[in-house]
Amino acid sequence: MTVTLIWIVVAILAIGLYLSWTAGRLDRLHARIDAARAALDAQLLRRASVTLELATSGVLDPAASILLYQAAHAARQAEEDHREVAESELSQALRAVFGEAAQVDAVKEAPGGEEAAEELAAAVRRVPMARRFHNDSVRAARALRRHRKVRWFRLAGHAPFPLAFEMDDAPPVALADRPGSQ
Repeated sequence: MTVTLIWIVVAILAIGLYLSWTAGRLDRLHARIDAARAALDAQLLRRASVTLELATSGVLDPAASILLYQAAHAARQAEEDHREVAESELSQALRAVFGEAAQVDAVKEAPGGEEAAEELAAAVRRVPMARRFHNDSVRAARALRRHRKVRWFRLAGHAPFPLAFEMDDAPPVALADRPGSQ
C-alpha cells in the first residue's frame, strides 16, 4: 500500500513538474513575441520616419514626394486594426517610387542624398527580417498552445492568442539590389 502511494505521489510530482516546465516555456515564448513585436514596431517606425524625411527633403519630384509622404504618414498614424494595410501601402509606394535605379541615382546625386538612400535601403531591408522573426515566434507559440495539455490545464492563462503580422514587405528592387547595401 505505501509503495503504491509513493508511486502515485512520484507520478503526480512528475506530471506537475512537466506542466510547470511547459507553462514556463509558453511564458518565454510569449515574452519572445512581445520583444519581437517591439522590434518590428521599431523597424516599421524607422522605415516610415526615413521615408517621411526623404519625402520632405525636396530631393524627389513633387508627385513622388506626395505619394511617399501620404503613405508614410498613414503608416505612422494607423490604428492597430489597420496597421498591416497601411504598412503594405507604404511598401507599395516605395516600390512605385524606387522601382528603377534611375530614381535612386537621382536621390544619391542630391546633397545628402547618398546617406538618405543608404538609410532608406537599410530600413527597407530590416522590416522583412523583423517581421519574419516575429511571425516565427508566433508560430512556435501557436504550436505549443494547440497541444491538449496546454488547453486542458489552461497553461496559457489569460494571454491572448498570438497573431502574426501579415503585410506586403517586398523591398523596391532598386533599393534592395544596390551594391554595397549588405
